[in-house]
Amino acid sequence: MSLDAELGKKMLQLITSRYDNRNWRKKIEKTLSLSQSGVTDPIQQQIFMYLKIGLKAYKSRRADPDSWIIGGYATKEVIDRAKFQPHVVGPTIKKEDVSFLGSDPGNEVTEAWWDEMLVQWFDVPEEEKPTEEGGAAADSDSSSTVKSKT
Repeated sequence: MSLDAELGKKMLQLITSRYDNRNWRKKIEKTLSLSQSGVTDPIQQQIFMYLKIGLKAYKSRRADPDSWIIGGYATKEVIDRAKFQPHVVGPTIKKEDVSFLGSDPGNEVTEAWWDEMLVQWFDVPEEEKPTEEGGAAADSDSSSTVKSKT
């Protein structure tokens, strides 16, 4: 189960408003390292990918892993570019789609909220697992019954 539109909006607000807060930098980097498939809304997915690519920095081409530019002027420039030139995010993106970027999501967005958001990002619906296991168990039972009859 991916993030719905409301959670996705809060996550993008978090990335674009708290980047200068040292306590949130590592969490923002962790969020940017996630797959875009965790965001269900296609517009928010484009915004997420724009931020992920726009804030990417390469330390070295040899051994150092990729990292993100979180904090400072470069981050503000990437966010402002998205807000004032939405076509750089995607050809179908409008000003209304990016108007919430840079605004704080509110006091309810805490570390506990962030942990819950990560769970939602990777959460797999419970209904699918038992169905697959139940189907596999039923197949094995029927095949063992057939073998014992023969």
